[in-house]
Amino acid sequence: MTIKEAQRKADQWIKTYGVRYFSELTNMAILTEEVGELARIIVRTYGDQSFKESDKKGNLADEMADVLWVLLCLANQTGVDLTEAFQKNMEKKTKRDAERHLENEKLKNHNGL
Repeated sequence: MTIKEAQRKADQWIKTYGVRYFSELTNMAILTEEVGELARIIVRTYGDQSFKESDKKGNLADEMADVLWVLLCLANQTGVDLTEAFQKNMEKKTKRDAERHLENEKLKNHNGL
């Protein structure tokens, strides 16, 4: 599935089952909430915190998909073509950072010391 197809599927779902999009502000708050849920799993899986019993049911892929879902909704309702935006963003990063990361001693030394 392409990003463009994902945007269309999200829009179709909203029109079929969701009645209407939540407001942009509500979706921004939901995106923040979903990123927090993703962060909770990441910090407990790869960081120093341990899982609480209530955290053990969390699913990394599902939380990432929740973040993507809300981002697709926000893009649809604000008229952003995420395919085009991503392509332009990659060009910007490539131009800006072509040498920067390759020359970063912190990245060369995995320990960051």
